[in-house]
Amino acid sequence: MNIKINKKDDIILKILHYFITEEDYRPVIINGLDNEIWLENMENDLKLIRINNNYIHNNEQLKVDTFRAKNIMKSIKKSTLSFNMNMLNLLLDTGDNVSIIDNKNIETIKVEKISDFKKNKVVSEFFPKVKDADLDDKMDPVEFFKLTEDMNEKTIKNEKKLAKIFSKKKPTVTYALIAINIVMFLICNLYNPSLLELFANNRLLVKSGDFYRLFTCMFLHADIVHLLFNMYALYILGSQVETYYGKLKFSLIYFVSGLLGSLFSCVFMSSNAFSIGASGAIFGLLGSIGYFTYYYRATLRGLLHSQVSYVIIINLLYGFLIPGIDISAHIGGLIGGLLLSMAIGIGDKGRKTDEINGIIVLILMFIFMIYMLFGR
Repeated sequence: MNIKINKKDDIILKILHYFITEEDYRPVIINGLDNEIWLENMENDLKLIRINNNYIHNNEQLKVDTFRAKNIMKSIKKSTLSFNMNMLNLLLDTGDNVSIIDNKNIETIKVEKISDFKKNKVVSEFFPKVKDADLDDKMDPVEFFKLTEDMNEKTIKNEKKLAKIFSKKKPTVTYALIAINIVMFLICNLYNPSLLELFANNRLLVKSGDFYRLFTCMFLHADIVHLLFNMYALYILGSQVETYYGKLKFSLIYFVSGLLGSLFSCVFMSSNAFSIGASGAIFGLLGSIGYFTYYYRATLRGLLHSQVSYVIIINLLYGFLIPGIDISAHIGGLIGGLLLSMAIGIGDKGRKTDEINGIIVLILMFIFMIYMLFGR
């Protein structure tokens, strides 16, 4: 049986195979487009790849096509919370009189044969591995089906990774923390109010040796409104962070962020002030969610417009509008969550240099805050 392969289909498949299997791009689903394929990889300098198989017969049509591509790119940029976005625009069917015009953030290339892609200077600059890729103009039906199978295997493998990360897990550590906070609230407010002063954070008492206060203050709350605000935030954010990072990393993020928040509170609070609440640790979860969302922003489009956005707004308003709120603990916890998330990494998305930098900066931050507290 003879199988005929269209030349453009062969080129498209080989380019797709390269980007999906070698450069970790994945398809973007965009409704209403014909004969166009979009790929994205938020880790690359060229975050978007567009393969356009529509015929462009003159420069005016090219301008219209480029304008439309820019609008789609702006939409993806907005939905992925990206500050900057560049695109490689591959045109597979253009008239002889079409001239490529330079466009900001868009590198456009005419591809009539696979060597036009492989030997292009822009492609070589951004994708050094392309020089060793098995890309030639030979059309082989056996190779055609093998490339399709390779891409399917790569896609399935990536989907399994994402499914493992985002699969619903019971947030047992989050529930345990909520339970401890509620129990401590009941004990302190109904049976022994003096415990609030005994375990609350205070600069002079910590400097005199009551280091435990940096930790115990995270489980105390002044009133029912304070408790409800924090426990609602912990329920929403804790469930997310525990699912994404796992129980051990979630626990580290929560407690280390809380401790850094307590240190910030000690350094910046007045000498006779007492500070209590889980807000420092909770803002650490916010920082952690922010860091995770940045790396998985292509997958988590709309996350910050869901429940999490309401938690952020509520906590910020609560912190700035209600008198007596310890803003310094919030800031310290937020910094702690960001830095610790860098330090512990986020699986195959994280970079080793980010983890090393996160560890170093986090340690320096703790040393600096301890010096500010005890060295003055």
